Amino acid sequence: MVTDTSTLIINITLWVLTAFSVLTWTLIVLKVWQYWRQSLANRSFEERFWGASSLDEARGEIAAGKSAPVVRLAGAGFDVLDNARQNRPPALKYRGDLLATLERKLKRQLERESRLSDVGLTVLASIGSTAPFVGLFGTVWGIMHALQDISKSGKASLEVVAGPIGEALIATAIGIAVAVPAVLAYNFLMRQSRRKQQALEIFAEDFLHLIAAETAHR
Repeated sequence: MVTDTSTLIINITLWVLTAFSVLTWTLIVLKVWQYWRQSLANRSFEERFWGASSLDEARGEIAAGKSAPVVRLAGAGFDVLDNARQNRPPALKYRGDLLATLERKLKRQLERESRLSDVGLTVLASIGSTAPFVGLFGTVWGIMHALQDISKSGKASLEVVAGPIGEALIATAIGIAVAVPAVLAYNFLMRQSRRKQQALEIFAEDFLHLIAAETAHR
């Protein structure tokens, strides 16, 4: 009965680690695809946006562009401009100096994009930090009950010890095998996320300078 319980616990541990592994690789594939797709969309939109001959033409690129972080960022900026051009009094969130309101709106949108970009990365970090301990738990549990069985049988030869303990150590090996890709993927994707965020911040700064120059010429 003790052996059956030990086997059950180890099997549950291995199933948990398997679920961690499936989740890790699913997130890796989805995030790499997301970052690659968004990078292409951002680059395409920025080329058309900065190649426009006027603000109105650049404004039209938002509707033509695919959903991407830089498109949403530019849309947030033009939202402030559209409200400033209305004849009726603007909403409270749009009142005040145009450039200050625009800068505040862009910063808030940058924060939203940062949160969206980092979705799933916390899961990878959690798996990378907990998977080895989950595997270690299965190993310790298996070794503990293997030693109990050995003490009851009164046999401590290598043939008796090697089998149960060897099976228990597999849990630790699998835990490490699950954790390594999760940690490497987290570090890689976090760097990509920070690069994307820096590119958005540069666009927001250039957009703000563009509006400041347009406002000064009027």
